[in-house]
Amino acid sequence: MSNLTGKTALVTGASRGIGRAAALALAKAGAQVLVHYGSAQSEADAVVDEIRKAGGRAEKVGADLSAPNGPHELAKHVRSIVGDRLDILVANAGVSKAAQIEETTVEDFDRLFAVNVRAPYFLVQQLMPTLSTGSSVIFTSSLAARAAVGNLSAYAATKGAVDTMVKHFASALGSRGIRVNAVAPGVVETDMSNFTKTEEGRNVTLGMQALKRVAQPDDIAGAVAFLASDDARWITGDTLQVDGGSKL
Repeated sequence: MSNLTGKTALVTGASRGIGRAAALALAKAGAQVLVHYGSAQSEADAVVDEIRKAGGRAEKVGADLSAPNGPHELAKHVRSIVGDRLDILVANAGVSKAAQIEETTVEDFDRLFAVNVRAPYFLVQQLMPTLSTGSSVIFTSSLAARAAVGNLSAYAATKGAVDTMVKHFASALGSRGIRVNAVAPGVVETDMSNFTKTEEGRNVTLGMQALKRVAQPDDIAGAVAFLASDDARWITGDTLQVDGGSKL
């Protein structure tokens, strides 16, 4: 277990799925966690309650990251809580849209890039004054950034952009001792991947993986906690594939 005692963390999209699991894992490792939500306030409350009942520290923070000023408002709220020090930023919030290329609308495309690319970019920008030596920024990428998976061309493009941001941010912030990485899950059993609840969906998933089970959010959260910790102190600018050996 990574030791994050005394650290402060923000996890976006933490009311459910991978974000929720990451928030719980960081709290279990000792970090104070700010649980961001977009519209699922009651689910965020449940995550905060679970952390507190286990003896941890947590608060919820709401913001619409699809709005142009969403990251700026979230950063302002975060700074009002943590002051001038944020040790861990997990930019996990994201949206997906499965559609054939010819069926993809401009509105869908713009929303995907607004939430998955623009929001984390400007959230890092706005929180840079709170990051310092030893801080860790962790993005959520995807298997779709390196392999053709389903009808996810626009979504995949956003995750390719995330992988590019990781390298540029790691280069820009490295002189300040700030590490920037990403985790790239494959198929995970979350609300975003409802097809895993069907026999056909599970068979397709298992057919492209070396490890023969469907991933759970906790499988990804452990990698997030690792990258946030001092155990990963010499890792930056990397995208860690956490996908059970998918599309080898």
